[in-house]
Amino acid sequence: QVQLVESGGGLVQAGGSLRLSCAASGSIFSINVMGWYRQTPGKQRELVASISSGGSTTYADSVKGRFAISRDNAKNTVYLQMNSLKPEDTAVYYCRLLSTRDYWGRGTQVTVSS
Repeated sequence: QVQLVESGGGLVQAGGSLRLSCAASGSIFSINVMGWYRQTPGKQRELVASISSGGSTTYADSVKGRFAISRDNAKNTVYLQMNSLKPEDTAVYYCRLLSTRDYWGRGTQVTVSS
């Protein structure tokens, strides 16, 4: 069984920064994609950024140039550095690991005040 534990969310003023972390534990297939998604009430969960085990990255247009995803394969951990945060970035952020199965974390709240 794989578990994902997110950390690093919180309250920040617009223009500020936060760094999210997601640590995966359990039996993890080495070839996988890890990513961050976010969701606000009444809206569908959307991709923020993802990174493959080989290092290929994908970003939502809305965060390009402001967010950076990275990973430490030795620690099975993915990070999301969020800079120049905007109120519209406010959401619950979820970590995802996609390998032979699809795993999700429980989410961490990010709130950006104007």
